[in-house]
Amino acid sequence: MTGEKQNTGTGEKHYTGGAFRGNFTQQEPLPEQAIANAVALMRTGRLHRYNTVGEELSETSELEREFASYMQSRFCLACASGGYAMHIALTAFGVKAGEPVLTNAFTLSPVPGAIHNAGAAPVLVETTRQLVIDLDHLEHQIVASGARVLLLSHMRGHIVDMDALCQLLETHQVALIEDCAHTMGASWGGRKSGSFGVAACFSTQTYKHINSGEGGLLVTNDDSLMARATLLSGSYMLYQRNGTVPDADAFEQAKYQIPNCSGRMDNLRAAILRPQLELLDQNCSRWNELYRTLEQALQGHKNIEVPERDEQESYVASSFQFLIDNLSTEQARKFVGDCKTHNVELKWFGSTEPEGFTSKHTSWKYIEPHSLSQTDTVLQGLFDLRLPLTFTTEDCGHIAEIIRHHANNIGKA
Repeated sequence: MTGEKQNTGTGEKHYTGGAFRGNFTQQEPLPEQAIANAVALMRTGRLHRYNTVGEELSETSELEREFASYMQSRFCLACASGGYAMHIALTAFGVKAGEPVLTNAFTLSPVPGAIHNAGAAPVLVETTRQLVIDLDHLEHQIVASGARVLLLSHMRGHIVDMDALCQLLETHQVALIEDCAHTMGASWGGRKSGSFGVAACFSTQTYKHINSGEGGLLVTNDDSLMARATLLSGSYMLYQRNGTVPDADAFEQAKYQIPNCSGRMDNLRAAILRPQLELLDQNCSRWNELYRTLEQALQGHKNIEVPERDEQESYVASSFQFLIDNLSTEQARKFVGDCKTHNVELKWFGSTEPEGFTSKHTSWKYIEPHSLSQTDTVLQGLFDLRLPLTFTTEDCGHIAEIIRHHANNIGKA
C-alpha cells in the first residue's frame, strides 16, 4: 500500500503514509548477563585490568582470550578505543615520523587521525562506486609515495576484493593493517575480516557490533608487534597478566625502548563485552536481514543506486548506503531535510563541513590536500543511515517508502 497521493497543482507527490517512529541512535539494551557481570565487578571495586590476585585472569584478559579465539588469532590486546588501537598498531609496526601511510579517502576521521597521531603522513586513495578502495589508484599512490604500509578502512562494512588487494600489496612489499571497526563478524571468501594483514583493529564504540560505549581490540599473529603494542598500551611491566601474550623474550629489548602511552581497556567494559561477543554471529544475521529489506525496496528505483556487493563478501550491515547522481549541494541538503520531516535521519557525505560523525577529506586540514575527483563525485551523492537492532523489517520497509517518495521528487519544483 502506498503512502503517496498526487497534487495536481504542482505535479509533486505528497507523502501521506505517516512519519517513521523509530530512533536511529537507540541501541538494544545490554544482555542481562552483561549487566550482571558489571554489577558483580563493581561490587569488587577492581576495575583496573591489572587489579588481580595471584594467577587470576581479569575480565579484560578473559575478553582478549575469547576474541583471539573468535578471530583465530594468536594475540588480542584490549584498548580504550578503536582509534587508539590503530595508533599503536602503526607505532608498534615501526612507522616513523613523517613516513607516508596509505589509507582510504572515504573513511571516518579517526583513521587519518590515527596516522597523524603516530607522527606519519596520510596518503589518501580514491574510492569506487562500490565504496571500496580503488586498487588502480592505490597502486599509483604506492609508487608515487613510496609508502610501505596501508591502513585499510573497511568503511561502512564494504570489503574490497581482498585477494586482489593482497596480491597487489605483496607485489609492492606493502604491509596491511586493517581497520575493521565496521566489519567485526564479516568475512571475504570464508576468511574473517581482520585476518589478512599484520594486524587488525576493531571498535566497541556504541554504534559498532558490540557495545561498551568506547573500546577497541587489536589482533595480530606477530610476536614483536604484539609485545610493542602491549607496552604502548600501558602494561606497567605486568604484561604477563594479559590474556594473550608473547613469550618474555619478545619484550626483552622493547621494554626499555617503548613508552607507556596509556590506553588500556578497563575490566568494566570487558565484563559487558564478553556476553555480547557470544551473541555476535546471531546479531550479524539480524543486521543483514534489515539491510536486505532496504536493499530490495530501493534497488531499481530510477534515482537510487545501491552499491553492488561481491558474492565473496559476507558482510555485516549495521548501516545502509545509497547513491543519487548529479545532485547539487542544495538538492542534497533538501533531500536530507525532506526525509527528516518524516523522521528518517540520513547522513550526507558530500558536505564541505564536518557534521556529527561525518566528514570528508577536504575538511581534514591537518593533512596535505589531495586531488580526488572520483571520490568527491561519489561522496557528493552518497547517503547513509544507521540500522540499529531496535528496528524491525517492517520499520525498514517504512523507511524505504519514505526515501523512495522523496527521491521521486528530486529536482521537482
